[in-house]
Amino acid sequence: MAAKGPETTTGGYTTTHSFDPNSGFCRETRTFHSLRQFTPLPPPNEPLSITQYAFSLLQSFTTKPTIDTFLVNSNTGVSLTYAQLLSQTHFLSLSLQTQFSLSTNDVAFILCPPSVHVPVLYFSLLSLGVTISPANPLASNSEITHQIQLCKPKIAFATSQTAHKLPSLPFGTILIDSPEFILLLTLSNATTHDRVNRLEVKQSDTAAILYSSGTTGRVKGVSLTHRNLIVLIAGFYYNSRAADPNEPEPHPVSLFTLPMFHVFGFFMLIRAAAKGEMVVLMERFDFEGMLRAVEKYKVSYMPVSPPLIVAFVKSELTKKYDLSSLLLLGCGGAPLGKDIADRFKEKFPQVDIIQGYGLTETGGGAARMIGPEESKKHGSVGLLAENMEAKIVDPETGEALPPGQRGELWLRGPTVMKGYVGDEKATAETLDSEGWLKTGDLCYFDSQGFLYVVDRLKELIKYKAYQVPPAELEQLLQSNPEIADAAVVPYPDEEAGQIPMAYVVRKPGSSITEAQVMDFIAKKVAPYKKIRRVGFINSIPKSPGGKILRRELVSHALSGASSKL
Repeated sequence: MAAKGPETTTGGYTTTHSFDPNSGFCRETRTFHSLRQFTPLPPPNEPLSITQYAFSLLQSFTTKPTIDTFLVNSNTGVSLTYAQLLSQTHFLSLSLQTQFSLSTNDVAFILCPPSVHVPVLYFSLLSLGVTISPANPLASNSEITHQIQLCKPKIAFATSQTAHKLPSLPFGTILIDSPEFILLLTLSNATTHDRVNRLEVKQSDTAAILYSSGTTGRVKGVSLTHRNLIVLIAGFYYNSRAADPNEPEPHPVSLFTLPMFHVFGFFMLIRAAAKGEMVVLMERFDFEGMLRAVEKYKVSYMPVSPPLIVAFVKSELTKKYDLSSLLLLGCGGAPLGKDIADRFKEKFPQVDIIQGYGLTETGGGAARMIGPEESKKHGSVGLLAENMEAKIVDPETGEALPPGQRGELWLRGPTVMKGYVGDEKATAETLDSEGWLKTGDLCYFDSQGFLYVVDRLKELIKYKAYQVPPAELEQLLQSNPEIADAAVVPYPDEEAGQIPMAYVVRKPGSSITEAQVMDFIAKKVAPYKKIRRVGFINSIPKSPGGKILRRELVSHALSGASSKL
């Protein structure tokens, strides 16, 4: 029996169709619909910032937001309560309004390492309708120059360590580790009657310009609206509570190893604030420091990328610490292999891994698992998110495909970006006239509506007439106990066109050879997928979100460089 589909109003298109209640697939439109519960959303024309929306959820969710801790810095012990978050956001907004002539849609460039001040800065600027554009504080001068050319900021926020990378801007650069900034947060001369002169923030206004990881070309600035973020947070807020009554409550403790400038860390931070969670921040990531923080703060939840799960599985350090409080890992950023997921579950039976899938272009959310039952679908990234539609499109013919068949994933919904700032050509290539976002990912849906990501289309290795997905081989390599990490890239070959080449990081004490690596894979795959060349290196280069930077490895392979990368 077909289910009646929801009304879809993405990009101004309103349609109602019937779809299979098991898979979400509509045969008439060749489109997959979300199987998630309806999410209550504010009317799109109502003036509303993501700050107002997140804080309104917080106030409705917890009866004591004033005494609970919102943030604690695991390196310094400095913390921020929810009462301080609300008051500092208010006072900073007031300070910025009175001291600077910032207008709605002005851009603020943010170049700051993790600290308790960064979320206050985000929420404050967003409440004023100022577009925030956070970037990697470790980025090179040329990368930052390119990002500033894209977003055209009026003001910047940095630290005394990062400010030298920034050019002169109309309203200058404010150092968030300076005494002057602390005064802006407390505004001792203000009274409780002082109120921010509210600028009308439209949901269609750009809230953030976030930078794509640049794994398939030059970094792009992704324009996300307040509406994009409101819909995203609403889905996480309402559906996780409805679908998983056993979710750690009250006041679960999250540990963020994710950078706050990256889309995953950015929206998880807003989500945590909306749900009244306590967040443990790490200034600098190191694996043992993370384990120490889990034990000290009784962390129950961590959003992570797959390389961290591999480290959990392979590291002996985990035996030194009490990790019994850990109940849930939210995994995204790259595919997680079934073998690694199984081995993680053997080692940590009390911890569920819930996988998700998203792009910077969808605010980080497009599909995800909710609850322990869905987490058993190893290899999947979950069900299509609320309010989202999808197509699986044959890259050769353009035909939309049914469940079980592989093609490029196209997405449409209210979390899809406005476009790329300063790059109309890239926007037109990625977003079609009907609002479909072409993800560039090779995927398929199963008969129950669960999404599986095979690999990036552009990263498929063309061996003779065959297509070889690097992610499949990487997951097999990571299952080898002598291999700490691995990546697979195409290597040019006169006869075959391209051959799969593996870059391998040996586990300490291992002396595994090239022949042993190739033989290990040859026993597990079809002949055309065999590894035919191996390089040993000290570490695999990755983006902040955990994606392998294959272009660096390809350049390394073609240059014939030594094993040190």
